[in-house]
Amino acid sequence: MSSRRSRQSGASRITDDQIIELVSKLRQLVPEIRNRRSDKVPASKVLQETCNYIRSLHREVDDLSERLSQLLATIDADSAEASIIRSLITQ
Repeated sequence: MSSRRSRQSGASRITDDQIIELVSKLRQLVPEIRNRRSDKVPASKVLQETCNYIRSLHREVDDLSERLSQLLATIDADSAEASIIRSLITQ
């Protein structure tokens, strides 16, 4: 138990001010929250909406990657279009 306490005390702690600053920034960045009156949205809801937004972005990226891969498979591999698509996929 004491080893657990010593590990925790050595780790950097997030302060309340840092949490408030993070939640404030997230309120400004996440469209679902930004369009509402953000001072009425609790921090837990802000974090949940942020996670949902990140998941949505991941799905969009996956879908776009799949569409680009399909498009790449249908065009000439040496064309300028293929080169552009490859650069988009590998970034």
